[in-house]
This record gives sequence, C-alpha cells and structure tokens, in this order.
Amino acid sequence: MLCSSSAGSYSPAPCHGGLRPNPNPIPSFSSASLHLASSSSLHLHLISPLQVSPSPAPSSSQPQEFAGLIDEFEQTRLSRRQNARSTALLRLHEQQEKIYVPSLHDEADGENLQRRKIIEEASLATKRMPRFPGSIYFPKEDAVAVLTCDDQAFKQALEIRRGVAAEVLKVALSAGRLSKPYSAKIVSCLPNFVDRVVIEAAEMKVVPEFSHLSFNARAKRYIQGSGVVELVKWLKHNSLTYPQIGKLICLCSSNLESVRRLAEWLKTIHVKGKYLGYVLVKASSILEYKLEMLVEIVDYLSEKGVKREWMGFVLSRCPRVLTLSMSEIEFRVKFYMHMGMDEKDFGTMVYDYPKALGFFSLEEMHSKVNYLKEFGLSTEEVGRLLAYKPQLMGCSIEERWKPLVKYLYYLGVRRDGMKKILMAKPVIFCVDLERTIAPKVRFLQDIGVRQEDIGSVIARFPPLLTYSLYKKIRPVVIFLLTKAGVTQENIAKVIASDPQLVGCSIINKLDVNVKYLLSLGIRLHTIGEMIADFPMLLRYNLDVIRPKYRYLRRIMVRPLQDLIEFPRFFSYSLDGRIIPRHEILVKNHVNFKLRYMLASSDEEFNQRVQAVVENRRNFESGERHSDLSDTGSYQAVPGTT
Repeated sequence: MLCSSSAGSYSPAPCHGGLRPNPNPIPSFSSASLHLASSSSLHLHLISPLQVSPSPAPSSSQPQEFAGLIDEFEQTRLSRRQNARSTALLRLHEQQEKIYVPSLHDEADGENLQRRKIIEEASLATKRMPRFPGSIYFPKEDAVAVLTCDDQAFKQALEIRRGVAAEVLKVALSAGRLSKPYSAKIVSCLPNFVDRVVIEAAEMKVVPEFSHLSFNARAKRYIQGSGVVELVKWLKHNSLTYPQIGKLICLCSSNLESVRRLAEWLKTIHVKGKYLGYVLVKASSILEYKLEMLVEIVDYLSEKGVKREWMGFVLSRCPRVLTLSMSEIEFRVKFYMHMGMDEKDFGTMVYDYPKALGFFSLEEMHSKVNYLKEFGLSTEEVGRLLAYKPQLMGCSIEERWKPLVKYLYYLGVRRDGMKKILMAKPVIFCVDLERTIAPKVRFLQDIGVRQEDIGSVIARFPPLLTYSLYKKIRPVVIFLLTKAGVTQENIAKVIASDPQLVGCSIINKLDVNVKYLLSLGIRLHTIGEMIADFPMLLRYNLDVIRPKYRYLRRIMVRPLQDLIEFPRFFSYSLDGRIIPRHEILVKNHVNFKLRYMLASSDEEFNQRVQAVVENRRNFESGERHSDLSDTGSYQAVPGTT
C-alpha cells in the first residue's frame, strides 16, 4: 500500500523489508491536488526490485496544473537502478562532466576526454567488480588497463598465487625455528624463488599423485622438498645477510644444494664466514662451475707462490679470480713472471693487492706497464716496482698519472726526478693530486720556498708529499720557529736544504736534540743559526752526538765556540776522520780550525800539514818565510766526505 506524505517529502517505494525514499521527489503540491492524486488511482507499480515507473497519465477531468506537473516529472525522471543517495551522486557527476566538456580546446584536454570515454566504457562492461546493493562504482583512471578482461583476470589470479606462495614460504621458514620478522625479510628478498614455487606447484597439478591436493598443499610440498629452509638456516649461521641469501637462492633455485657445497669448499681454503656471502655473490657465476675447476685454479696459484693460507684473504678481496678460466690465470701469471718476479715476489704481490691478478683486463695491464717504462725504467725495474707497490695497477693513466706528471713537470721535476720518485715512493702516483699533493706544495710556497727549489725538494725527499699537512708538516715548521730558534727568514732555507727534517718526530727526535744543545750552554737563537747553517744537526741521534762532543772538549780541548762556528763537526765519523786527523795534528804540533781540519780530502789535508811543518822548519832555521798565521787562510774544500 502506498501512502501519501507531506508536501516536499519523498514518495516512499517498496524495498526489501520495508519502505525507502523515492529518488525522484515530486514538487510541492497543494493539499487539494495531493488529495486528488490519492483519489484518482495514480498508482505506482513495481517494474523491478530497483526500478519503478508511474501509472498511465490521469484522465482529462483532472486539473490542468496537475497535468503540467506530471509532464515535468516525466522529463526529469531517471532510469532508477540505484537508491536516492547514489542517484544524487550520479547527477552531480554528470553535471561536472557537462561543465567540464565545453572547456576542452587543446590537445591535452582531448586526451583527457578520450581517457574518460575509456573509463565510461569500462564501467559498462559486462564483467564488473562485485558491489554491494545500492553502491556506485567509478573506475579509477590508474586502474584502466590495456589488457582484455581475461588478461586482467589472469594477472590478478597470478598475483594471488604469488601471495599465497609467499605466505606458505613464510610459514615454512617459521616452522624451521626462524623468527617471523626474519622470515618476512627473507621472503621479501626471494621474488624469483616465489615465482618458482608457483610454477612448480602448477606443474604438480598434472601429476596424479598430487592432482587431488590444493595449491597451498602443493606449494608446501615443493618447499619442503627443495630444502630451502635448511639452506637459509645454514647461510644465516654463516653470517650471510638478507640480500646475499636472497640473491644466492634466486640464482640457483633449481639446485640449492650447489650453494651449500660451494660454501663448504670456500671454508676449506680459509674464506672467513663474514666474507663468505660476499665471495658467493660477487662471483656468482662459479655456481655453474664444476668444483674440480676451482680446485685446479687454487692449486696452480699455490704453486706460483700464493700460500694456501693466504687464499681466503685473496679471494675475499677479489672474488673475480675464481671466475677466470685456467688459461687466463696462466697467462696473467706469466705476464708478471716475465718482468723478473720470482714466486716469492708474485705471491706477496697477489696478497697485498689481489686485484692486480684478476680484476683488470690484459690490455689495461700492458698499457700501464708501457707507461711506466717511459720514465726510464727497465722491465726488471717495473717488475720490482709492481712487486713493492702493486696498487699502481689500480690507478688510471688518464685520470691519475698524466695530470700528476704535468704538475710535477711544472714544478721543475724532470724525468730523472720522476723516476726517483717512482722508485723511492711509488704511492705518490696513487694519491689524489688536488686533495693530497697540491696543498703541500702551496704550503711550501707560503713559507718562502722558491718556485725553482720546490721541484728539487720533492725529488730529494718524495715522502714529503705523503705526509699529513696538519699532523706532520705544519707542526714541524711551528716547532722550528718557536722551540728551535729558527727565524722566519731562515725557515725556507732550512726546509729547502734538508726536507728530511719534516719526517722527524718532534717528541722523540727534534725536541730531544734541542734540549741537549741547550744543556751544553748554547743559547736558543744560536741554536737557530746552527740549524740554518746545518739543518741535519737535529736529525742525529744523541748516541752519535755525545761521543763526538766529549772527544772535542776533553781530548782535543777545543772551545765551544769552535763547535758553534762549525756544526758540521757532528757529521764526520769519529773513528774514521776526527781521531786520525787529530792525532796527525798532535804528532806534527799543528793546530787547525775544525773547518780546515775536517772539510777536506786526505790528500789536501796532508799537503796542508806538510806546508805548515815546512814553514815552521824554515822559520826555526832563521830563513825569512811568510808568517805562520797565513796558514789559517787556506780555503776549505767544499763538500764533505
């Protein structure tokens, strides 16, 4: 029974279990018109559970205004397939579309319109998403697929299977006494193995033995038979990470036992547990090799000087050695042996830098050796150089060596100097130019070292470029200026004359020598002048200085001023030069200054002594000769022996 409602309200319509509002409200009527409608057999009959339509038009005896209302109702009625609320949303959506369409003028708006048409067609498809009664569905733009409905259904089913297989794998790992968080992380790293489980479970469907089982049961049966749970537990026990375990299992999902067999063999050649996963992942191609091939490579390297206990360390730093074939290994070993290396040198070289053997191509290795020969090195010298510093093979010619050579040439270092640098400190050709070498050169320029002297300083003491500027070089310069009495005018001369001074320890060497000189009664500014005259003074050990000083003061009975005037006295051998020449002077009753006594060769010294003795003999015989004091005017022979 249909009852009337008040003006402006919805007309109720029958629904499941009661009445619900009519989605097409009738405009406001007067009470008379409403009474007329109820008494004139204006009945609404059901067409479908979700659609109603009005009864035939009223007779001509009804009021004219009511007929107009009915016409307006016919024009505004909707094909009622949804409830009132969803219909209102649909009207709003259509109004927005009507407002939106006239604004399409450019190409971008045309593409949007075409996309909306595709959405509308998808919404009218026969296969639609399941909906609850009364709902309304607008397909999302991102959900519009180019595939057909069958392809979409297949894709959705495949994703469901993957999710089920992943959950079954998680349960299996948890049942193997692995924590749930750990199992979830492992499964997230095994996408390929999950796909393998889906494929194998589907193939088991055609086997009569498993045809009656569900997909979950078949997936569980395959996981149990593959041994993946035991392998994951074993790899975890050997300190492999989640990504390493996942990559290894995905690489050999068809034969998981090969991973464990190979890992066990790597442990026999001293590959540590924390590097086991790194070697297996970086050299994953060896999973397909036969174990006999790998054993042959290791045995050959052991014969060529690489000790077996070193093998684990070598492979941990360069796993690619195992990926090389036996012929490639032999060719690379001969490449180094032909440069004069013996088995001991080759073994230590591979131990220090394993990449020199298995990381670089043969063409790159040949080009670097030929470039080193351009500095005047022979093949044997290059072999000794690489045996001492194999890291040179890891440096780029274009990015590292050529810019450094140009920079050193600009500083005045020539080919011989570069050869000396290579032989004395080859690590200079491995360091960064901008961050390591250039700042130290600028520091030398800042303290007053002349541009033409910097190249000589570097060539005479290459380790200067490898020292820390703020922890080594600057502290030594500051010590010389503040604690050793060297003036700012002389500091550049001291460093340029003896750059090795920068390599001395302040606490164990420099400070000890300065305190000893102060204990002799020499003032600080005088010590600074002595250092400027002879910078090597601070580099001698006290065990060398003390005996010479005692001999000077006690046996030779010389004043301290003689030592101040000639600090190079400490550079001469006590037994080889000081004592023998002093005995000659005493025997001939002659006395020379320390400079003329020591700074000459034995022949010049003997000639000088004989000249003085002859002059004295002539003087004693009464003949006229030049004054004996002129003997002190002999020029000292430059240099020391």
